[in-house]
Amino acid sequence: MDPAVIDQVQLNFNPTGIMIINGAIGLMMLGVALELKLDDFKRIVASPKAPAIGLFAQFLLLPAFTFLLTMILKPYPSMALGMILVAACPGGNLSNIMTYLAKGNCAVSISMTAVSTAAAVFMTPLNLSLWGSLNPDTAAILKKVSLSPVDVFITVFIILGIPLIVGMLMARIFPTLVEKVRKPFKIFSLVFFILIVIGALAANWKYFIAYIGLVMFAVFVHNALALNLGYWTGRLSKLNEQDCRAVSIEVGIQNSALGLVLVFNFFDGLGGMAIVVAWWGIWHIIAGLVTAFIFTRRPLPDDQKVEPARAG
Repeated sequence: MDPAVIDQVQLNFNPTGIMIINGAIGLMMLGVALELKLDDFKRIVASPKAPAIGLFAQFLLLPAFTFLLTMILKPYPSMALGMILVAACPGGNLSNIMTYLAKGNCAVSISMTAVSTAAAVFMTPLNLSLWGSLNPDTAAILKKVSLSPVDVFITVFIILGIPLIVGMLMARIFPTLVEKVRKPFKIFSLVFFILIVIGALAANWKYFIAYIGLVMFAVFVHNALALNLGYWTGRLSKLNEQDCRAVSIEVGIQNSALGLVLVFNFFDGLGGMAIVVAWWGIWHIIAGLVTAFIFTRRPLPDDQKVEPARAG
């Protein structure tokens, strides 16, 4: 297939499938919310430096550097917009586990996940619209679909905000019940979403095989940028090693599931965007595990060898 056709390819996913994928990520976020506590938000007030630096890197630096990366690499416009969309998403729900494996500060990771998920209701549509409109090629796609930040805000609020509020309320009102069901529910919702993604890939396998080679390098460089951006922002801000590891992984593990929902809801499954976001969702798990392994090969300073916080 002609590589340039990736900007015109629309993946096959009917309205019922879109409703199911919306519901699946809503269930995933409910599972994440059942893990969160008010203390995760209060922790930022008590020790704000590391989470604040991490959120600065995640919502301000990463989208800006991603835009610059697309201008340097010059991928096809739909791929460039997919990269910007990924950078606009909050941290992924696997970041806490990766941070634990990396012997990073899980408290910082959990705090960043909690706040970034809430902030994404505003920041995801803002960053997507802002940075996507600065490149004439990606701006043309936004204009073609008449993307409204308000519509994206409403969708993100329904998918992230409502499950977050409901989950935390349930955890507070029914703590015993939630303690019994939260892990099985989280596993069920994750498996359910993975099955849906596999189904979507199977229905569009010829496109995935035809174009995956185009997106692999871009996603590799983009993800490496995100991981390093988080780590070195922490280092330059004089965070300790455990905090730097947490920030690195939190910025490098993005909520690509939310990205897929937005691609299918607002861009009709536009091929370049969908394949970039889908491959990111696979690659960032591999990259996160490799990064955690590399970190564990580097011993922590003696004054940071403390018992890690819960990882979810």
